[in-house]
Amino acid sequence: MNQRLERIASEIREILGEAIVRGEIKDPRVREAGLVTVTHVRVTGDLREAHASFIVHDADEAKLELARQGLNSASGYLRRLIGRQLRLKVTPTLTFEIDRVFDQEAKIDRLLHEIETEKK
Repeated sequence: MNQRLERIASEIREILGEAIVRGEIKDPRVREAGLVTVTHVRVTGDLREAHASFIVHDADEAKLELARQGLNSASGYLRRLIGRQLRLKVTPTLTFEIDRVFDQEAKIDRLLHEIETEKK
């Protein structure tokens, strides 16, 4: 990804994070989910699509899925917000995905701990 795309992705992540923290998303699936954090945003080269990854701290799978649905439902509002703040020629459509990196990290830690225990 070139520097311009990285900068735009970073700015989009910041805008999304601020909107969520300020409680601008009224959808109860997002409000009641807990602490939602946008971890990463990927933007396509033509700036037509942006994929935002997020986590919800201490949430089970059902809450994560509800939060994803709520964020995708609010994507039109968030897109307008991004368009006003960034003033791009084309404002990307938003898609939210659950970030599984921390789950994978915990799984690897658990496996390594099991191997260490077996060696003893």
